[in-house]
Amino acid sequence: MDSILSYMVQFDYESLYFCQEAETGLQAIIALHDTTLGPATGGCRMWTYPNEMAAIEDALRLARGMTYKYAAAGVNLGGGKCVVIGNPATDKSEALFRALGRFIDRLGGAYITGEDVGTTLRDMEYIRMETPYVVTLPRELGGAGPISPATAHGTLQGMRAACVATFGSSELRDRSVALQGTGSVGSIVLELLRAEKATVYVADIDERRVQELATRHGAAIVPPDAIHALEVDIYSPCALGAVINDQTIPQLKCKVVAGCANNQLATLEHGDALQERGILYAPDYIINAGGTIFDTDRLQPGGFDEERAWQHVDRIFETMTQLIQISRDEGISTARAADRLAELRIAGARKVQNIRRDVRLAM
Repeated sequence: MDSILSYMVQFDYESLYFCQEAETGLQAIIALHDTTLGPATGGCRMWTYPNEMAAIEDALRLARGMTYKYAAAGVNLGGGKCVVIGNPATDKSEALFRALGRFIDRLGGAYITGEDVGTTLRDMEYIRMETPYVVTLPRELGGAGPISPATAHGTLQGMRAACVATFGSSELRDRSVALQGTGSVGSIVLELLRAEKATVYVADIDERRVQELATRHGAAIVPPDAIHALEVDIYSPCALGAVINDQTIPQLKCKVVAGCANNQLATLEHGDALQERGILYAPDYIINAGGTIFDTDRLQPGGFDEERAWQHVDRIFETMTQLIQISRDEGISTARAADRLAELRIAGARKVQNIRRDVRLAM
């Protein structure tokens, strides 16, 4: 990224905020992409970024992904993201997250935060002490509680839709899956796949963790640098992003790419490359939306309704099926079809807003 402002103009970002507090060690970045559908909402990630520019790029890309995720899922929220620079294992403190909460509060509701990679419900409780603009909270505080199960469930719904299009059946029994990453969501995806009697190969940089999970669920362990190249039905990236790139695409031997990791494509063009190779890509922000759908249900009138939230998560199957059809009808990749779906909804909302504005001006 040569110029931050040029990048923001290119992809229609609204705002980028830098936050620091020397006393607590807080260094954070908040990116707001688009608030047409509602306030910018997205998780707070804590990570040991190699430099500030890497953190900025991550915040910007993730914020834009949240805009498209909410739009395609039919949720009336915009896209935002917060990244905290630091080691989540050693640099956390109540004071740090409360300082972040005070900064978020000063934005006046333009950004609503939640749990993400490197943060927990406990961290969200600290932020909540300083601001009401937190969506991911424990049940006792009116939230949905842990959202990883919903993210994993939605990922399987997306897999099923991709399997219908590719293999003619939504059944996962006897399907072979290469699962990359066994974090809070990936480990549940593994459990669900094995419950469906799928054959699972699994990889993770945490050798102790992957060994324990593989033994518990009956999966085969594969080195992290080889998992993507296995000859399987489904490759499921469930760790960090950009794993679909110029180097990995020629090595893929799967029929479907469907995982819960964010930003799996290094660029949108890599979605086209998958299409050219006859590999069906289940766009990440479509099938990993279950957690955010479940989580943000508490913003609905009357607060969190678990049955309604799960029903909405189940619709990921329908959304994935719809965009596969758009892809086939228009001869475009599923990655571009997903963007088309989201952009059409945002454009429709803008049109309604313009009509309301014109009516007010005419009165």
